[in-house]
Amino acid sequence: MNPTPSRANVDAELKLLERRVEELVALVAQLQEENRALRQRQDSMMTERATLLQKNEQVRARVEAMIGRLKAMEHNA
Repeated sequence: MNPTPSRANVDAELKLLERRVEELVALVAQLQEENRALRQRQDSMMTERATLLQKNEQVRARVEAMIGRLKAMEHNA
């Protein structure tokens, strides 16, 4: 037969539960902030990636044009 928990035991368990809930609330807030920061960083990196891809395409086109000019000069020589 289980003895009935005393009022002090119930109060102590409730305090412990309250502390754990507060810790979880704080953890959720921290994770939400971390998630927001990560999403912001991801957006920034996606923008940077798009810029780099565009620059890479421009450089590729310029190099191809130079190669074309060099080949034309070679044929005319």
